[in-house]
Amino acid sequence: MTYEELVQKAKETYCKADAGEIKEHVAIQFNITGEAAGAFYLEIRDGQVMVEPYEYYDRDVIVTCDAEHLIQIAEGKLGMEAAYLTGQIKAEGDLGKALLLKKLTQKPEKKATKKTVKKATAKKTK
Repeated sequence: MTYEELVQKAKETYCKADAGEIKEHVAIQFNITGEAAGAFYLEIRDGQVMVEPYEYYDRDVIVTCDAEHLIQIAEGKLGMEAAYLTGQIKAEGDLGKALLLKKLTQKPEKKATKKTVKKATAKKTK
């Protein structure tokens, strides 16, 4: 994966996310190591998410990781806390603002269908 492809993937993933719950301004710079090395930022302002391929000097936090871990975080497959605690990413600055990314990656809850309700009911009666 190239740097340009990574930034595009981050844009596609984060910019379609609903940031309406996040009322504060958030600026996160990602420093990518290894394959696709480079820096880009994610900014949340007025409920909108922007991802741009530049350094952000007035940032709240810097997150350093490789492309693979960033994609896993963006897709909701790896939690920011777990990645930080296990050393898969490094973060400097306001870690609370970095944790707001979780609100952008939460998967919508599955709605119960008649079929799943019947299965659950059948299990309880056995």
